[in-house]
Amino acid sequence: MTTDHKAVFGPFTLNLASDCLFRDGAEVPLRPQALRVLRALVVQGGLYLDHPQMIRQAWDGTQVSKHTITVTISEVKRALGQYSSWITCHPKLGYCLEVPDSEEMLRFGWHHMNRRTREGLEKAVRIFEQAALAGAQGRALEGASRAYLMLGTFGMWSPEASYPKFLTAHERVVELRGYNPEMRVDRGLGYCVFERRFDAAEEQMLLALAEQPKLGSAYTHLSVLYLAWRRPEKALEMLQAARAADALQAELALAEIMVRFCGRDYVGAQQYGSKMLELHPHFPAAIIFYAATLEALGRFEEALEQYHMVCMLAPDMPWYRALEAACFAKAGQTNRARTILMYLEKVRETDYVDGFHMSLLMHALGRTDDAFAELERAYREGCTTLSLMDVDPKVDALRGDPRFTILRNKLFPHDSAVAS
Repeated sequence: MTTDHKAVFGPFTLNLASDCLFRDGAEVPLRPQALRVLRALVVQGGLYLDHPQMIRQAWDGTQVSKHTITVTISEVKRALGQYSSWITCHPKLGYCLEVPDSEEMLRFGWHHMNRRTREGLEKAVRIFEQAALAGAQGRALEGASRAYLMLGTFGMWSPEASYPKFLTAHERVVELRGYNPEMRVDRGLGYCVFERRFDAAEEQMLLALAEQPKLGSAYTHLSVLYLAWRRPEKALEMLQAARAADALQAELALAEIMVRFCGRDYVGAQQYGSKMLELHPHFPAAIIFYAATLEALGRFEEALEQYHMVCMLAPDMPWYRALEAACFAKAGQTNRARTILMYLEKVRETDYVDGFHMSLLMHALGRTDDAFAELERAYREGCTTLSLMDVDPKVDALRGDPRFTILRNKLFPHDSAVAS
């Protein structure tokens, strides 16, 4: 948007009278010639400036080389930071500053989020933040809040890094637009996996269904909630309702495997996993549970193939490697397991590696004390996987230890009866 005295684009304001650039109110240092180039691009309003036009408008007709223009454009792009891609170059047309339409940014944000990888979700967050600045604040913040929720739920970011950001964005959307059913489902999922407040989670999801009875995601997340809450019959009932509402949800494919896996119906989980690979061959979290199912069936070679596949799909997910290493250890390939453990301990110095899955690797290597130390770390960090502590078969080998009972009762202080 351009007025007589200033031009606003994204988070930037260019004062056309004094040639000063500001980002979110703070001045961006840029030498005068680079500011004149930016001004020329802004005034051009999304049209290309060729070499003669650029010289005329930004250099007052003084002849300079194309190299000089290129270097100055690079300086401007550095000043724009993550928005540098808004300046494009066409060999025959010249340079153009093109600020994306907020609707276009929203579409790209949802596209990247639907990849369900850490890289995709982090990219989605950046795009939604840009869209919010471009005028689509409510819908953009809703997208950002959901991306933060997924980053934490799937262990891509630590709970400490993801959940407060989700809550802040979520609460802002509610202030701007009120609750809608999808937002209620998101809030319910947050209650379930981050706070383990299953009653509050159920309330939000049932309210969502009261408003939108065919909302498939509500049924899918209710199935996981009832699974964690040790209500397997209700979990299966919700799966059936989710299929009737939307049988092609990617999250439903994950829930189908998860509910059966945690119910020790490994044959059923394996059958649904095979179907899942046909419908959603690139959904990492679902593939992980399918691999765990094959592992539980003793089919280690097939499980390792799936672990390898998912580690290739999402190489920036340390806990996938931890599960792969634990499977190597159970298959008798302890050297490979230890090599991955060394890698993960190095990664932990700079990135989030959740304690829950590290505990599984430690136990598979026969390091039980270290396994419980990692579980304690997972508890301190609020690892989302702990919401399934009562039903997850992956920790069955630890349940007989008194330390497990102590930790479990800290997780669920209002329910001291340990599930069998």
